[in-house]
Amino acid sequence: MYENSTFAGSNVRPEPARVPLGSSGVAVRPIGLGLMGMSQFYGSADPDTSIATIQDAIDLGVDFFDTSDYYGASSATPGDPVLGFGHNETLLGRALTGRRDDVVVATKFSARPTPEGRSVFDGRPEYVKAACEASLRRLNTDRIDLYYYHRLDPTVPIEDTVGAMAELVAEGKVRALGLSEVSAQILQRATAIHPISALQSEYSLWERGVEAEILPQCRRLGITLVPYSPLGRGMLAGRFARGAAFGPDDFRSTLPKFQGENFAHNMRLVDALREFSATKGCTAGQLALAWLLAQPHDVAPIPGAKHISYVRENLAATTVPLSAVDVAHLANLFDPAHVKGERYGTPQTRSN
Repeated sequence: MYENSTFAGSNVRPEPARVPLGSSGVAVRPIGLGLMGMSQFYGSADPDTSIATIQDAIDLGVDFFDTSDYYGASSATPGDPVLGFGHNETLLGRALTGRRDDVVVATKFSARPTPEGRSVFDGRPEYVKAACEASLRRLNTDRIDLYYYHRLDPTVPIEDTVGAMAELVAEGKVRALGLSEVSAQILQRATAIHPISALQSEYSLWERGVEAEILPQCRRLGITLVPYSPLGRGMLAGRFARGAAFGPDDFRSTLPKFQGENFAHNMRLVDALREFSATKGCTAGQLALAWLLAQPHDVAPIPGAKHISYVRENLAATTVPLSAVDVAHLANLFDPAHVKGERYGTPQTRSN
């Protein structure tokens, strides 16, 4: 459990308070685990190692696991018997055998592959219900704790989609509802149909786009933010060397922040983060997560990790003490004007 972890040679510290997911009654420990990289986007992963990592993470106290029916779809190749649509959910379902009641499971629907190799977003009420049933089977469970609408279908009003999701709550198949990457206006319209417990969007020291409108709206509506890529897709963990190359099976090879002069410039910001983390006796990644946890609203970041050593490192971020001056210094260091490169390249690369 968290209370068994130590930080910088300190004594054992108490377990951090849980973070409520909106008004749903579901609460999680402050740092969860994003599972996407175990199926796609960041190079290869061994399924046995992934399952062991999930199970060891539970032993360490992680109780919030994030997946999607889509994770794995983009990695599939013709004839591939392992990867494909639903792969990540199936992996989590296997890992949770005998442990289901120990954790909060979050999954998503709407993105689905077409026979032509493209992806479409489907928010039709009939698809919502079919997707949920399929996810329940893959996860080998009778309920989904947090069910997200992964990306909006522009052809279906948000009211219709959330209305179908609300029926799943009434049927006991879903405990709480979430949205991902939506505007403040969409949040308002959705909550008029059913309480929205969580919003999943990218948020980190080097990606602050939600601060202007989204976070204030979340506070007004009582919605918890679940930041994905809270370590800047690994950049803020300080694990890359100058001139690092990302292979064709690595999503970062398509992202402007990781290319050319942008990458070299952003590495200098990370160097400053490393230097500051040394004064705190922690790693750069722990400092970046601690900054998120110090924000004046409920957040439950879900850093991805394929190996348990990184999970353990991330959990120790809850013990990093930051003053208001420290928080402001880090925010200024990674002022959006200082970070080079857009979030995504072409629309085809957009995912989380």
